[in-house]
Amino acid sequence: MRFDPKAVSDFARQHEFHYDLCDPFVLIEDFKAEMDRGLNGKASSLAMIPSYLKPLAKLPPERPVIALDAGGTNFRVSRVRFAETGAVSAEGTRKIPMPGTRGRVGGVEFFDEIASTVIPLLDGGPVAGMGFCFSYPTEFTEDADGRLLQFSKEVDAPEVEGQFVGKGLRDALKRRGVEFPGRIVVLNDTTATLLSGLAGPGRAESGRALGFILGTGINIAYTETAIPKIGFLSAENPQVLVTESGNFSCRYRGSLDLRFDMTTKNPGTYTFEKTSSGAYLGPLSLMVFKQAVSDGLLRFRRAPELEGLARLETRDLNAFMLRPHDRENPLGKLFDDDEGDAVRTVIYLAWIITERAGIFTASTLAATVEHMADSGSLAGYDPVSPLRIAVEGTTYTAYQGLRRSLESHLHRLLTVKLPRSYTIGTVEQASLFGAAVAALSG
Repeated sequence: MRFDPKAVSDFARQHEFHYDLCDPFVLIEDFKAEMDRGLNGKASSLAMIPSYLKPLAKLPPERPVIALDAGGTNFRVSRVRFAETGAVSAEGTRKIPMPGTRGRVGGVEFFDEIASTVIPLLDGGPVAGMGFCFSYPTEFTEDADGRLLQFSKEVDAPEVEGQFVGKGLRDALKRRGVEFPGRIVVLNDTTATLLSGLAGPGRAESGRALGFILGTGINIAYTETAIPKIGFLSAENPQVLVTESGNFSCRYRGSLDLRFDMTTKNPGTYTFEKTSSGAYLGPLSLMVFKQAVSDGLLRFRRAPELEGLARLETRDLNAFMLRPHDRENPLGKLFDDDEGDAVRTVIYLAWIITERAGIFTASTLAATVEHMADSGSLAGYDPVSPLRIAVEGTTYTAYQGLRRSLESHLHRLLTVKLPRSYTIGTVEQASLFGAAVAALSG
């Protein structure tokens, strides 16, 4: 076969996943409308979940806390303290596979696995509290707990859904003979990213910020001044709100997106996340490649082996795009040396999917910034105190071409009307350190 970029683009348009079918300005208005409905307690694809946490102006120094980070494929726990200078240290970090990612687990087993990793760190002396970053759709309460709404990212632990996370951990500790009297503050990973970004170097003096996750999953948190559904109104002292943007009902999902959604563990939910996040970019791309083989666009000798692949991990697709001739790669090993045009076709298809993900994610970020400005703050306009967009996630930092696409589209969207002043960048170990910040908030 010969590589034909026009034919590849036409194929993408035919199956409705080409990025030029997407109008980002329409997406911005759609997202803002869903935000407004969610804030007012109306039916919306955005849950707009209050965190009941407010950014701290100053962290109390030398008060050790336990920080827990449950999300994606791993669970981590550390003993964390902040110095007077703001420097942060983490000791005794332990990491295990996230319960439920290696087969179904029950509710008791889920929390017992987590408790078993926490107990050794409690032996190191008293702590001021625990911050539990729980990176799944969770309804937070005023007493700092959180009730799991549902799992995403392919975690299989259905008995945990509907349970209170902080209480579940406290009960599991008690089953193991440990009474913990301190606070357990449950928060989302995007809230943790936002808190970590505000606490660290380059913090936004205005207190206005966004936390953005683009890793295994996708989400946005920001500082909100008005949440009518809970009667919250405070322009001077906003609280962090979690949009649950991964569930955004995006009008530009095509036929292959719909088919792919039906192959996941939670069809019909978190459909936006399935277009752009690390848990799904590889598997979605595999479905596109198989369709390209079926349509005769992609032809190579071992095509039946590709059609027989049950799953393509995003990390393997990313490695293939970086080193397409690596014969150890599950995708790269399918192509002979004289099949370079087939390789080019696969990479070109992946690029189109990546570019669409960049437009999608940039549009939701731009919409959030516009919402903050519309609500009366100077978010993004004040050149002295730029809005800070704190980001965490290996999909953002490592996936070929996605960061470049997202940032270029975001810059265009935030400067096309009135120029905005903002910074965007990663924060190290944001979920873990943000959880530590939350533990000190009470």
